[in-house]
Order: sequence, then C-alpha cells, then structure tokens
Amino acid sequence: MENKTTETLADEILNSIQFMVNAHIHQPKTEKDTVRFWDNKTPYIVHPTWCAMTILTETTLPESLRYDGYQALLFHDIIEDTKVTHLPDGTSDAVTHYVNEMTFNSFTEERENIWSKDKEVLLFKLYDKTSNLLDGTWMQEKKWNQYVDFTLQLTENVQSNYGELNIVKIAKGIAHK
Repeated sequence: MENKTTETLADEILNSIQFMVNAHIHQPKTEKDTVRFWDNKTPYIVHPTWCAMTILTETTLPESLRYDGYQALLFHDIIEDTKVTHLPDGTSDAVTHYVNEMTFNSFTEERENIWSKDKEVLLFKLYDKTSNLLDGTWMQEKKWNQYVDFTLQLTENVQSNYGELNIVKIAKGIAHK
C-alpha cells in the first residue's frame, strides 16, 4: 500500500462515498433498497457509511486493513442492492475481492457460507451485522435472535483474530436476546 497523505485519503473517502451514494440513491434494484427498514425514510447510505467510518477508528488495526476495510464496507451492498455491476475504476484488487466475498443472495446463504471466507471478510461482516442490529427494531423476534446469534459468532471469531476491538465491544453491548 502506498503512503497516502491526509488530503489524498480524504479525497479518496469522499469519492468513494459519492460513488456509494449514487449507487444506492440513484440506481437501486428496488425502491426499498434506498431506505433503512426501521422507518422507511432514513437513507440506506447511513448503513455503509457507519460501517466504513467505524473501521477507520480502529486504531489497533493495521493501516492497510483499515483503508481496504473502509472502502469494502462502503461498497459491500452495491452489487447486492443496486443496478451497479462494477466498482469504481481504480478500486484495488483486495477491495474488489472483499466486496465479492461479502456478497450473498440471502441472510441464510450468508450464515451458511461465511465461515469459509478470509478472516478479514468476517471482520468486515461484524461491522455490517452490528450496524443492522443498531437499527434492527423492525426485526421480528425470530429474525432478531438469528442476527444476535450470528453477530456473536462473528464477534468471537474477530476477537480471537484481532483482539478487543471497538466493534467487538459495540457488538457485545447490543447483541442480546
């Protein structure tokens, strides 16, 4: 990874956010893909933005993992939920790989197949699922409990690979039945 200046990184973050916003707001697969389920008003873009900004605050993760991670998290639902079929030109092979590995057709498929993925993908999925729990008031009890169980399994894996990250603390704090 090349050394990035603060200005270069800030420009990259803004460009990545603009790409993600355009995909989710202007090119969704369905109208429901533009909003969060809990109120059907909050723009969907809050979810990937929260995930991406939160990983950037993980000071104990290596810089290269945080930088690849924020971009993978910004883009992680684009292929699933929008008509966009390609990530922006210049997206690294690592980020493209992570996005592809995070893309599933259903929550059931995800729960069954996630465990064969790289440890980085499981780390990124913990941000995704924790964010879903934060505004998961829309979930029926059965779905909530499935999300909690899955998130706690991810938490154990991430903690064993990366230690007591902020996302581990957040997930443990909210993942209760």
